[in-house]
Amino acid sequence: MSNPYDGLADAGEEKHWAFGTGFTAALSDVDRVVPSSVDRDDLVAYCLMLGDDALVYSQRLAEWCSRAPELEEDVALANIALDLLGQARLLLTRAGEVEGAGRDEDALAYLRDERGFRNVRLVEIDCGPGEGGDFAATIARLLVFSAWRLALFQRLTESVDPVLAAVAAKGVKELAYHRDHAAQWTLRLAGGTAYSRERVIAGLARVWPYVDELFTPHPVETRLAAAVDPATLRSEVDGVLDTVFDAAGLERPDVEQIAPVAGKAGRDGVHTEAMGYLLAEMQHVARSMPGALW
Repeated sequence: MSNPYDGLADAGEEKHWAFGTGFTAALSDVDRVVPSSVDRDDLVAYCLMLGDDALVYSQRLAEWCSRAPELEEDVALANIALDLLGQARLLLTRAGEVEGAGRDEDALAYLRDERGFRNVRLVEIDCGPGEGGDFAATIARLLVFSAWRLALFQRLTESVDPVLAAVAAKGVKELAYHRDHAAQWTLRLAGGTAYSRERVIAGLARVWPYVDELFTPHPVETRLAAAVDPATLRSEVDGVLDTVFDAAGLERPDVEQIAPVAGKAGRDGVHTEAMGYLLAEMQHVARSMPGALW
């Protein structure tokens, strides 16, 4: 699409993203004027945070193309990645236009260095299909991430920024599917063979050290999303995860959380070692052929 905001509009025919999730709300006239009550710098930073979460995680999921355990799952993970990429496009475009520095979604995606990215570290770690993880670890991360992002987006539908509210409203439909898909696979793996159960337990242990960061609000989030209470958000997400774990006969991993570095973490541009390798691959073509168009 030539305009990323076309994905928010109902132009007379039903719009479809992955898995046929239509979006028919009348949002063709979404107001893009920044509300006077919103600090522009905070809005830019927050859109980057949410957009980077989706962009980086989309890149990780795309690594599973042609490598999933079955053809249907190959398609499913690819489409979940496309959902998140669509969210990233909208959020990075919003960040660029509010910033007013001439950086569009492509510049923000491909021309920022590692310290310029504001995603949580959960989405960047290597959970497979290489040596850093496997399919069960990927499902474990999808379960945690989608449960958290869905609960967050449900609250952001009331954002004072009309674009952020519209993106959140569209996103909850996609994220509800992502969460359900991950929950079903968690049950399937936990209730399958002894080995599949072993792998999903190991996968949860792999991603669990990064859970606390999801509920540790950055000052920008505190100011711009004041209605999102971290304690209430965590309680809701914990309830969802506990329901899945109870049904699967699983327990919460007993592992230490990954601490910030000098008090800083992903939202501050401080990332894991995996982030540099991920960006090198994601940004390679754009940086090798600057200004090229297709």
